[in-house]
Parts: sequence; C-alpha cells; structure tokens
Amino acid sequence: MVVSWNTPIFAPARRRGKSGIVPDTPVEIRMASLLAVDLGLRTGLALYGPEGRLSWYRSQHYANRASLRRGVHGLLDACPEVSHLVLEGGGPIAEIWVRDAGRRGIAVRQIAAEDWRGRFFDPKDQRGRDRSKHSADVLARRIIEWSGAPRPTSLRHDAAEAILIGLWGVLEIGWLEQMPAVVLG
Repeated sequence: MVVSWNTPIFAPARRRGKSGIVPDTPVEIRMASLLAVDLGLRTGLALYGPEGRLSWYRSQHYANRASLRRGVHGLLDACPEVSHLVLEGGGPIAEIWVRDAGRRGIAVRQIAAEDWRGRFFDPKDQRGRDRSKHSADVLARRIIEWSGAPRPTSLRHDAAEAILIGLWGVLEIGWLEQMPAVVLG
C-alpha cells in the first residue's frame, strides 16, 4: 500500500501469508520497524524499532539504478520486519523503492527535506547547504547517543539525514509522542 507524501498519516502495513492472501490485520507492532531513506545513488539509511529508537544507520553507494534495484530488493529481504518506509525525495530512484515496498505491503511515505527540517531546525539553521548539513550532523549524533546505537567513526551527511528522516517518521506515526528532551540538547 502506497501513501503519498501529502497524506497526513501512514496506512497500516500488510504482509502476505504463505497462502499469498493479504491478512486484514496490520503488522504487529512488536515486529514493526521503520526504514528511513535519503534517496540517491549515494543512499543514507536508518532503521528504527517500534519503541522509536534508532537500531542502525549507514550510507550505501550504488553504481547505477540496476545496482540500486538489486540492493533495495536485498535490503528489504534482509529486513522483513520493515513495516514503514519514509523516503526523502522522488523521481526514478524513489520509484524503485516504492515498487519493491508495494510488493511487500510496506506503507510508504515520500517527503521533502523541508518537512523534517522544518520540524527540527530553526529557519536560520536551514539556510545554506553547509549550515543545514552541520545541523543535521549534530542532531543525528545526539539521536545515536540517546538510542544507544554504535557511535560512528565518521558520519556521512546522507546517513545523518536518514537518521533525522526516520525520527520525523516515528514521531509522525506515533511511536514517539514527542522529541526526547536529551536529543533537543
């Protein structure tokens, strides 16, 4: 089931059973997770559990769209608990994610950078690419610390942004009621 970027809430995800029939009940919350993606051939990824904490994050480089298509399929195969997918961006690369997620019954939400940046940053912190990237890095490191996820030796901006896209997603679907105070600094 695909949910467009302007839909205010996520639709419940559905999984196919062994019979191929899609059950009417949503995926159980204890099994659910949210995958956030900063789209591109250089892709940022962040996985959040149903308690709203970051499980893992990384940056992945794909040589071309064919390699990305194989990578998306493999990643979603390796993470069958993904029930929600938040994508920042659009175009042909987004379509690869949307198509594979749709086959799996994963609820998808496409957003623009302004959606999550507007929620976490003051307008002055959003001006200029360098300032915006620095602000994302600082907040992503606080989220990593709060979640107890492994500290990065280096943190690429696409992974940092995926972390923030994911936090936006877990707040949006209600896995967290509000931003953790420790993250706000």
